[in-house]
Amino acid sequence: MFRYCNSEFTFLKKNNYVPKDILLKIGTKGVIEGETYEIVGLIVKKAHAIYYWREYTLMSKTGKIKYLSESDGHWILLEEVNESYNTTRKYRKISHRDMSYYLYEYTDSFIDLVYGFYEFEVPNKPVKVIEYINPPFIVSIEKINNEETTYFGRHVSSKEIKKAFNLNITPTKSGVGLIQPFLFNIYYTLIIFLTAGLLILGTYIFQNQNRTVQNVLYTSLNFDEFKNKDYISPSFELNGSPAPLKILANSNVDNSWANVQVSLVNEATNDEEFTQKDIEYYHGYTDGESWSEGSTSKTFNFCGIAQGKYHLVITPMKQDTDFSNKEMKIRVVWNESSAWNFMWSLIILASIFAIVFFLKKNFEQRRWENSNFIPYE
Repeated sequence: MFRYCNSEFTFLKKNNYVPKDILLKIGTKGVIEGETYEIVGLIVKKAHAIYYWREYTLMSKTGKIKYLSESDGHWILLEEVNESYNTTRKYRKISHRDMSYYLYEYTDSFIDLVYGFYEFEVPNKPVKVIEYINPPFIVSIEKINNEETTYFGRHVSSKEIKKAFNLNITPTKSGVGLIQPFLFNIYYTLIIFLTAGLLILGTYIFQNQNRTVQNVLYTSLNFDEFKNKDYISPSFELNGSPAPLKILANSNVDNSWANVQVSLVNEATNDEEFTQKDIEYYHGYTDGESWSEGSTSKTFNFCGIAQGKYHLVITPMKQDTDFSNKEMKIRVVWNESSAWNFMWSLIILASIFAIVFFLKKNFEQRRWENSNFIPYE
């Protein structure tokens, strides 16, 4: 370590610490926030005996000075500011430039290596470090003797560092950085999801405000008449946004079954959708108790049927030993409003936001796991 005085360097002491991942050499130039800076110094600092970070000093041709801190692959760009704060331990929060910052660290740091040109005497005693964070920003305060210096910094991505200094690689990231931002801003994410939910609701209301039930078909089909024979309905035209085509089938089954097969044919494309349903109703008296199961009717849908011209092909069947049941009644309606898609959209949005929220919570827990000042506890 050297001290510069009266145009001469004076040897002070030698450090035994050999730093790792010193990526940026003295004299390296880079463009930071549109201005060219040169790295003129490097200080390796230590806290809690095992936690190291590297602090590069950058100087522009105009004399501006910035500090680039790197730890575990996470970068912070800092500059000195004139503000000062009451930083006793009881103050767990400060306000800086209309933003709240929460106390993360209050400890002594030690200098293990100094390399480069410095116009001040590098202290050989512990420096008190107090850090308040509001990711991606930080207010860092250093105290030595009666002097206090305040720095304001922001998170810098590895991509920015590579671009600024024309690098191919940067140190591998480990853990969550001190002020590393989460992938999503949780507040803006909530606003976006609420807005999307309102838009979906508005669209649903708009599409359904003038909806009326369109009776497509109502008929009775005699089982004997349509035994091994299809019923082909008259053509019908649907107009409007897609909606379920609801089919209601009813038959007087009594300890027996009936079956209906339905095909919906698009007359413009000849595309066909097919479904079939059983109608079953059984009842009796067993062990002194009466019982019943099933129903004499069945309701089912063709979902999301778009406008167009269609017809239905219907095949009714019944149990051969049921001689009392003569017919099946079929009613088909379209344009009945359904909130199914709307509700599923809201469920999906809520589920995605819940996942993002819990990922964010886990991210913050990992950030604060090494701090003694966890704000949410």
